[in-house]
Amino acid sequence: MQGKGITRRDFIKGSTSAALAGALYLGTPASLFSSGPYRSRVVLVRDRDVLDRLQRPNREVLSRMLDQAVTTLLDIPDPAEAWRSLVQPEDVVGIKTNVWTYLRTPKVLEELLRERVLRAGISRRNISVLDRGILLDRVFRQATALINVRPLRTHYWSGVGSLVKNYIMFVPQPSDYHGDTCADLASIWRLPHVQGRTRLNILVVLTPLFHGSGPHHFNPRYTWAYKGLLVGTDPVAVDATGVRLLQAKRREYFGEERPLNPPPKHIFLADSRHHLGVADPTKIELVRLGWDEDVLI
Repeated sequence: MQGKGITRRDFIKGSTSAALAGALYLGTPASLFSSGPYRSRVVLVRDRDVLDRLQRPNREVLSRMLDQAVTTLLDIPDPAEAWRSLVQPEDVVGIKTNVWTYLRTPKVLEELLRERVLRAGISRRNISVLDRGILLDRVFRQATALINVRPLRTHYWSGVGSLVKNYIMFVPQPSDYHGDTCADLASIWRLPHVQGRTRLNILVVLTPLFHGSGPHHFNPRYTWAYKGLLVGTDPVAVDATGVRLLQAKRREYFGEERPLNPPPKHIFLADSRHHLGVADPTKIELVRLGWDEDVLI
């Protein structure tokens, strides 16, 4: 099932603060956004049975969701063929995960991604699943293909922990990119050992964190069982859709507009300044699959 398109008015109302909208959207000439007829596809897949009572992922259900998302994203019905179109036997594949203590990439999802890459013909020795220390890892140093996977959450420095931000471990001094609320994180994606290597981006929205304050904030009351994955080849489009989801949940929970603080401007600057991908909602094709209850977007 394909979701209804997102209007500019919906985006401004639901995804940004007034300051962010004025500075980075309404006040930005359309010519600075990614131009042309190209529309970036983002697949949202959800399943009511993917989590148990303790919020642990069901491996079989999650596996099915992953293949549904990839086959739909690529318009290739056969899952094995779809994965072979992403990575080839000669590739060296780094799966960039996220191991933040309170809300990490589920290990079962890491295992499923490793399995898909193995089935596509990649040698086991040429696959690495890692977050910290990737600059010291042989596979990541030689990687010809990257898969980017992390949970969606609010973040003290950048507004949200995003797919764009997940690559901050590709630089020796991550703190160098914390200035101006992490505005220029997208520049990391232009580094020689990163540029052009990412084949797939997965934003985990099984139990997103939609609110908090302070550098290491986490309170389970501000997570919810959304039971989904957001998947795309364009990290900016996936992140922009994730921001919209968090803002919709915040509006539902607080009963009023409660903009993310700080605003996640690195996502929109990834489009308008760094031309990494599409943040303009009129150029994002959102395809919704599966469980539709309380979808919010």
